[in-house]
Amino acid sequence: MMIRQFGWYWFLSGEEKRLDKHKCGKWMHFFTDQAFAKEICQKAINEHICYECKCTDMAMVEKPTGVICFYLNGDDIENHKRVIQFMLDNYLIQKTKKGSYYNISFKLDDQTRAGQYGADFEGKIKLDQFINLKTGEWNKSFQL
Repeated sequence: MMIRQFGWYWFLSGEEKRLDKHKCGKWMHFFTDQAFAKEICQKAINEHICYECKCTDMAMVEKPTGVICFYLNGDDIENHKRVIQFMLDNYLIQKTKKGSYYNISFKLDDQTRAGQYGADFEGKIKLDQFINLKTGEWNKSFQL
């Protein structure tokens, strides 16, 4: 189901109540194409990748860039793997000039509520805990 409200398009799986307020967070992708963002959010819900996701309603902002957020509980390793694989499969993680993946962070909603953004933000869960940033291959062992 898709809902448009408060500057966002929300995509719900029907299982969003499984998100724990203090464990919930998101992997993010920044976009410029509204149609693509809505399509990728719906695809994530249809494929049971995350419990809910949202993308910026570009009609409500002045910036040329929006964000897609894929929501899951931070301690759910298998869900992290699903979301990261989905992002890799759909080219949602940028690469550096040298061809390595950027070491993006998972952001807990508690960090968002605390106003931790930009230079002040330090992710506790990062992509390199899951994959080799140079090859994109899964790490054999990792810890959260």
